[in-house]
Amino acid sequence: MDTLMKILNEIDDSIDWEKEKAVIDERLLDSFGVITLVSELEDAFKIEIEASEMVPENFNSAEAMYRMISRLREK
Repeated sequence: MDTLMKILNEIDDSIDWEKEKAVIDERLLDSFGVITLVSELEDAFKIEIEASEMVPENFNSAEAMYRMISRLREK
């Protein structure tokens, strides 16, 4: 989780990643931010985030992202 939080804060340190639950729904990240986030997550965690994973439920909070990362690493 520490690696994820570091990545999130590097992308946008104005978002309270520990508390925010609607990052995508409230459009706190623009499309460039989302693309950057996906790329950083793939590199850092050695995973592939396919189009089917690109849903708000997987990116609305740090916890949701961490669950997705954990699930993808098990594959």
